[in-house]
Order: sequence, then structure tokens, then C-alpha cells
Amino acid sequence: MKELAGRLAAVDPDAGAAVAVIAYFDRLAEARAGLEALVRGAAVLAGCPALLADEERRVRLRVEPDGRRTDAVGPPETGWPCAPLVPGGPPALWLERAGADGPSVVDAVILERASAAVRSVLDRTRGRAPGPPADDPALVETVLDAGAPLPARLHAARRLGLDTADPAARFRAVAVAGGPPLIVADGAPPVLPVGRAGVGTAVAAVDLPRSWAAARTALRFTSDGGAQESGPPVVHADELGGVALLADLVVPGAEPAPDVRAVRAAAADAPWMLRTLHAVASTASLRAAAADINVHHSTLQDRLTHAEHLLGWPVRTPQGRFRLQLALTMHHLMESQ
Repeated sequence: MKELAGRLAAVDPDAGAAVAVIAYFDRLAEARAGLEALVRGAAVLAGCPALLADEERRVRLRVEPDGRRTDAVGPPETGWPCAPLVPGGPPALWLERAGADGPSVVDAVILERASAAVRSVLDRTRGRAPGPPADDPALVETVLDAGAPLPARLHAARRLGLDTADPAARFRAVAVAGGPPLIVADGAPPVLPVGRAGVGTAVAAVDLPRSWAAARTALRFTSDGGAQESGPPVVHADELGGVALLADLVVPGAEPAPDVRAVRAAAADAPWMLRTLHAVASTASLRAAAADINVHHSTLQDRLTHAEHLLGWPVRTPQGRFRLQLALTMHHLMESQ
């Protein structure tokens, strides 16, 4: 690339400089350079201050052409060459070159390569910022559709601002109860809606249909925290392990297994039954279970004696507790969609 830039410079200085710019930012991307290094590179190559201001993700930094960081507080000037971080988004990276009649060829290449590298870093470290066209449900649906052609999924992913070139970039699909699907960058601060949600596995953008399938499975294990059941409103597929296989075996509306019928019959006997059984199955000890449902230890013992009579097996032994956990999980999966 360096030899090519030199040969082009002899014929067309702008073309040679543009190739050198591309090679420079490719090296920074391969080294996983941070935001300040990328903005510094833009300033040094352009020979003028460079400003990055992404209000959505609260990022603002400015670097002089000599490499010194001197953050500014004023707004960018209208005439400065600029570029958005996502296609169709607001300007976020500026070259402070006053009086220019639009960006030069070299400035345009600097802005294009620097903004792409900055977007990759922000997606990796802070998550994808909302805004057009990232909120387009059709694009999200295409990315998550295993039946869509690969080129269509990759095109939609790039339109959403997802990095499809970096092999280390990972994303997660999120299934929201009663809401549209989401895509979040792995490792970014969680931005989850209120209510139940299943979070898929971390995958490359091209594999997001697999993460979406895992997210929908995880959603079936969530609970809304109602009086009759307990459980987390948000479940990560990574944390399910082999239990996730139950979701493939237990179909909503199918004939329940004998242990599930026993749980349902016991639940119909007393209003406290399901809540008590969930507490026993999900806490470390009977005393912890009693504290969880706010009853005395002796009261819990009396309840369990009655529950065991109705269920037909003990729930205070390791084997009986495991059987209870399976029965409750299957009962929950049969009720979920």
C-alpha cells in the first residue's frame, strides 16, 4: 500500500494522499486504536484541528494538528467539513477548516475512514447509538431472519451501523415481551426495556439469527414477577446452559407431563402453593425460602408437608428438589409463548 501511494502521488498527489490515508486508518483499526488516537490521526493528516462530538453517547474530544488534545466547548461551525457516524445520521466528526468550499478529496477520505473507525470503537465499547436508520424495523427484521439471503442481511447490518468487517465485533439480539426486537453491542451498557426480555448469545453480525433464536428461548424462561410465580424478568441465554433444551421439548398447549399435572393440582389447592414451591426450588435453604416469602420457618415446614402430600414426592431432599425444579420449569414453559 505504501508503494502504491508513492506511485500514485507521482501522477496525482490527491490520489496518492488518499491511498496513504486509507492505509493509515486501516493500521489503526487493526491495532484496535482508541477514540483519541483516531481523532488525532484525522487532525494530523488534515493539518487542522479535528473534533468528535457524539451527543447520544456523550463523547466529545478535540485534537490539534500537532497532536495535543484541547477539548472545546463551543458548537461546530457550519462551514466545517464533517461526516456522520452512521449513514443518514447527524454530523459527528468535523475538520476545523474554515472557508473551504466543501471538503477536498483528501479531507473527504479522512472523514470517511476516521468516522468508520470511530463508529467501530463506539459500537464495541458503548453500544450502538439510536437514530435513523437504526430504528428501521425492516432492517432489524432482515438482520435477524435466518431465511434472508446473506448479502441482504449484511447490507441491513451495515445500514444499522453494525460492524461487519471486524472479526472481533460481537452483538446480541434481544427478544422483548410485547415489543420489537433489539440488537445491542456485546459489552455495552445494557439498554433494556421495562418488562420481560430474553438476551441472546454474543455473535458476529452475520450470525445474529442464531442469537435471535436463543433470545426467544430465553424469553420463555422470564417471569413478570406476579404473585403466583417468581423469577427474573430478564434472562440471558448464556446462563441457561442445558436447561435451554427443555424449551424444545415442552410445547405450549401440549399434554402436560405427570409432574406438571401434580404441580397444577397442588396450585389449585391453595393460593400460596406456587409461590412457596418456587421459593423452595430457587433459594439455597429452607430458611432462605421462608425469608423470601416472609413466613416463619415452622409455617414453611407445615406448608411443605401439605405440598408433598399433594405432589406425591418429597421436596426437602436433593432429588425431590431437583424434580420440583424441573416440574416448575416445565409448567412455566407450557404457559409461556
